[in-house]
Amino acid sequence: MMQILAIFLDAYRSLNAKKMFWIVLAISLLVVASFLLVGINERGVKVAIWQFNSPVMNTNFVPPALFYKFLLLGIGFPWYLAWLATILALVSTAGIFPDLITSGSIDLLVSKPIGRLKLFLAEYTAGLLFVTLQVTAFCLGSFLVLGLRGGTWEPGVFVAVPLMVVFFSYLFSVCVFLGMVTRSTVAALLLTLLFWFGVFAIDAVEYQLLREITMKRERVDRSEMWHGPNHGRRPRETLPIERNGGSVNLPGAKPDAQSAEDARPIKGTGPADGAGQEKSGVKVTRAVGKSLLKAAVESMKPEEQREKKASPNASAKAGNEDREEDEGNEFATLEATHKIVYGLKTVLPKTSETVKLLERTLIDMAELPEPRSDRRKQRARVWRKTEETIRARSVAWVIGTSLAFEFAVLACAAWIFCRRDY
Repeated sequence: MMQILAIFLDAYRSLNAKKMFWIVLAISLLVVASFLLVGINERGVKVAIWQFNSPVMNTNFVPPALFYKFLLLGIGFPWYLAWLATILALVSTAGIFPDLITSGSIDLLVSKPIGRLKLFLAEYTAGLLFVTLQVTAFCLGSFLVLGLRGGTWEPGVFVAVPLMVVFFSYLFSVCVFLGMVTRSTVAALLLTLLFWFGVFAIDAVEYQLLREITMKRERVDRSEMWHGPNHGRRPRETLPIERNGGSVNLPGAKPDAQSAEDARPIKGTGPADGAGQEKSGVKVTRAVGKSLLKAAVESMKPEEQREKKASPNASAKAGNEDREEDEGNEFATLEATHKIVYGLKTVLPKTSETVKLLERTLIDMAELPEPRSDRRKQRARVWRKTEETIRARSVAWVIGTSLAFEFAVLACAAWIFCRRDY
């Protein structure tokens, strides 16, 4: 036990010599203090002495407790702890193993009665201890912000301590493995950041595919979701109709020349004089002649064309069937692609979803305010359905599969550490 404590003390002295521990701690306290300067009132949001009025973001729609939860879960944990603080922690701890095996310190340590595997695990745990202290300080400040400014004391905020340490351990295991392979701090750090970006890209693609599938299932059009239900459609205009006997006249419309020509009687069948007297027999107009000619031509067409002409909705029905078939094929393609990306994501660490587990503890879906416009309701419905699907995934899947990946990577790194001659 004393040997393990000595290794922890040596690791702390090494980190303290770089001043990174105190730099990260000062930044964490500064971020928490900045949240104390932000407040919400009946008119909107107030930052220090500046007031920003908002018709939605005020205490009439968003309670102070929910506002500060949004602030911490939207900025504090995902942006600071999960990005900036993690990068600073990787910079601080990336050199633990490369410096150990290249500076000659390993010769002094392995000469003592301590196993190599125990030494490896002690050094790895010392790196995680650095992050644990930083996250604990940030969570303590967040707990005070929620209590003093939000009016609610949330012990659940301390769930972020194990979650963020586990989140960091995914990346730290990769960094340790790369440090053992390359023996370079810079190479291990850069390759770890590249791996992290790849995991983030896969997670973003999977979320977008899940969102598209949700839109298809909910039958939500993208244009309606972002621009409203009548976006891109010209409203139908209704015009007053004037009736003149059996004919219909539109206001402002001029008589058609062809119609006037058709209505003119055939020579010899019209009136004999100006008095308007007609000859005996039936008056045949050009319109009647054209109607007879058209009927004769229709009778000479094939039966298929006559049936198509007789049912004007057949082409529209066929078009709807083709469109539904295309949508079905597109939906099947989306589901197949999502299954592939989901399978790839299963074997990799779930960095984003591990951080989102904190939202399940602090914010319930029922606490979220309802949108007011139809367009926002469409977006909120798709977002809620997508989030419900993600929240339905078990914690065992999110953390269990990620820890399995970490264990496999650490096993390879420990094997290299134990078998290599120094």
